[in-house]
Amino acid sequence: MKRAHWLGLGLVVAILIVLPFVLPNSFYLDLVIRMAINAVIVLGLNLLIGFAGQISMGHAGFIGIGAFATAIFPTHFGWHPLLGMAAGAAVAGLLAALLARPIFRLKGHYLAMATLGLGIIINIVLRNEVRYTGGPDGMPVPALSLFGIEIVGDMPWYGIVSVLLVVSLWASLNLIDSPFGRAMRALHGSEVAARVAGVDVTRYKAIIFVMSAVFASIMGSVTAHYVGFVTPALADFGHSIELVTMVVVGGMASVFGSLVGAVLLTALPQALASFEGWETVAYGAILMLCMIFLPRGLVPTLAGRWRRGH
Repeated sequence: MKRAHWLGLGLVVAILIVLPFVLPNSFYLDLVIRMAINAVIVLGLNLLIGFAGQISMGHAGFIGIGAFATAIFPTHFGWHPLLGMAAGAAVAGLLAALLARPIFRLKGHYLAMATLGLGIIINIVLRNEVRYTGGPDGMPVPALSLFGIEIVGDMPWYGIVSVLLVVSLWASLNLIDSPFGRAMRALHGSEVAARVAGVDVTRYKAIIFVMSAVFASIMGSVTAHYVGFVTPALADFGHSIELVTMVVVGGMASVFGSLVGAVLLTALPQALASFEGWETVAYGAILMLCMIFLPRGLVPTLAGRWRRGH
């Protein structure tokens, strides 16, 4: 990894270590946990959208698969929650692998519509399969246990999601600097040029789609165990749009932009709660201003201005 990447990763680790000691109460700790969960999902999604240039408007469907798998298998079949989590990741990865080739033959808005349709289908299945999922009302999720100890309380979950976030950041930074990452960026630049350079375009698209789906599924399982209850709302279209917005606002093709976008847009609804009914308008206005004045996203734009100033 580059020196700047190591410095950024070290800063994130330092912040995560200090945060529990400076946060005033459990409400803010809960908010930080949700930020970290979203950040890991957005990291995987940014690899797909920002680096590989392939849009996905139904990514919340994979979150729903992971969340319900880790609830359904222990509840109805007696599996250990970790096995349910692994099964959810396997199902999400297999589904992504099977659909990647036909879906990624499409481009532009056709690709967006295809991935949107996939997310909607998953959401409909989760809502209609009342026997196993509880339908629109959802279902409780058994507690996660490791080495016979149940994970209960905000601090243990903070430790778990912090480790997952740091590992995901480290893996993403190493990936983009690897030969695989260079091939992935070539796809974004020009698929024709990438093919001429010997890149198997279809294979790389499929691999990155599977990776981002598995990221989402695992964090869907983590969300389900942390909250203790899961509903099909996790897999709905609005959630997918929120995730794509986090990628765009933070900065496409920026690993640390994914982190910043997830943190800001997870915290923003809470910060705007005092607007009493106008929070959605304020939220939309802030996003519009970001896109007008920071079109490349927060981190790439600010980093570019800082480099020009020096």
